[in-house]
Amino acid sequence: MARPAYLILTLALIAAGGAVAWRAHWGADAAVPQQQASTPSIPVQVASARRADVPIWLSGLGTVQPLNVVTVTSRVDGQIMRIGFEEGQTVKEGDLLAQIDPRPYQAALDQAKARKAQDEAQLANARRDLARYAQLAQNNYASRQQLDAQKATVAQLEAAVMGDEAAVESAKVQLDYTTIRAPMTGRAGFRLVDQGNLVRASDAAGIVTLSQIEPITAVFTLPERDFAEVAAAEKRGPVPATAVSPDGRELAQGELTVLNSQIDQATGTFKAKATFANADRALWPGQSVTVRVRIDTLRDVVTVPEDALQRGPGGYFAFVMTPDQTAERRGVTVARQAQDLVVVAKGLDAGDRVVTAGASRVQSGARLEISEAALPQETGSVSAAP
Repeated sequence: MARPAYLILTLALIAAGGAVAWRAHWGADAAVPQQQASTPSIPVQVASARRADVPIWLSGLGTVQPLNVVTVTSRVDGQIMRIGFEEGQTVKEGDLLAQIDPRPYQAALDQAKARKAQDEAQLANARRDLARYAQLAQNNYASRQQLDAQKATVAQLEAAVMGDEAAVESAKVQLDYTTIRAPMTGRAGFRLVDQGNLVRASDAAGIVTLSQIEPITAVFTLPERDFAEVAAAEKRGPVPATAVSPDGRELAQGELTVLNSQIDQATGTFKAKATFANADRALWPGQSVTVRVRIDTLRDVVTVPEDALQRGPGGYFAFVMTPDQTAERRGVTVARQAQDLVVVAKGLDAGDRVVTAGASRVQSGARLEISEAALPQETGSVSAAP
């Protein structure tokens, strides 16, 4: 009885093992296609590389400064009888700013004129005497000494009249100085003296400060490495400049006008100046701005969005979507890099579709599910790629 039971138990174990093996075999075969079928495509955004003309911009922080600043002072002493401007007013060249009491200077002018008239009368009489002495000397009725003395008298009076003419002109100038006019067109600042005050030519504070703000300038700094490119652009012709506010708003268009004569070795930068018409007064003295200058334009170059550019141990690369919608990793050489655009010198051609979003999950050969993204049309400030 024991032996048949042993055989039955053995057969049962064999049958159970076969069933387990059968299930494992057929279950694995069914799982393979199910796993393959469930591998998802990676959702990404792509953009097409294209050929375009790309302007090259350089940017530097700067400060707006008036084109000219003049502190108007008095050139004579006296009491201010009238103020001819309002604080903050735009005055034109030649407009009345202040009137100083002219009476003392008018009196000095009248005295100079009277002295001149007196000397001119004496000169006229001396010339008539000289003519008589000359006639008498011809007939030996007057000595040579008398004739020479009269000639000296005439010469002295002529010199006196010339001195009187100079005194009259000086008095006229002093009188003109009592009327203070604007030396240029500009905006008047705060009034520094009031009507009725006594002013002197030695006063340093002045009467008012005029600032020329149309046109206006902005002084900004650029890195030393950009000097050669900026200087070369200036030699080729006018260099366009744009003033931008701290929040990114474009304020004014102008052009680069001056490069400073030296580079600051302490900071490794150089200063430049741009001039703007400022007819709408969008720029104001002391205002902080970013000045962008266009130094060149790259013609017909391959461009892609900056988001497409990846960096790895071997340098820059981008994922290109092949026609069968799989990813291909491709090394690229960057010529220029902007805030939102990259100029590619080698590695990509116009029409290549590159991954711009979702690249962190992409590997070579991965299947992609794409969503077209528009390529930016404008560039920001451009610098050489690192």
